[in-house]
Amino acid sequence: MLLVTTETVSGKNLEMLGLVKGSTIQTVNALKDIGAGLKTLVGGELGNYNEMMSKARSLATDRMIKEAEALGADAVVGVRYSSSSVMQSAAEIMAYGTAVKFI
Repeated sequence: MLLVTTETVSGKNLEMLGLVKGSTIQTVNALKDIGAGLKTLVGGELGNYNEMMSKARSLATDRMIKEAEALGADAVVGVRYSSSSVMQSAAEIMAYGTAVKFI
């Protein structure tokens, strides 16, 4: 599945099929959260949270692709990601775009 952030695909005529999205809510376990809290005292990168967000983006993307495939899409254009905090140490990641078919 071709995923692009642009509204078009160079050299292709597109038929719009509709909005597709995928989302997930992820968290780290309590012990890793405590460790991250301590890390804020000295600064630096929060590896556990980076790993969590990377996994969440991947899962949200896979879910978006499955929706696009169900519509018979060849690509998803205008792909965007958004995130929001659901509660302390938990974040929702959403991937969304427009499913298109090449004509």
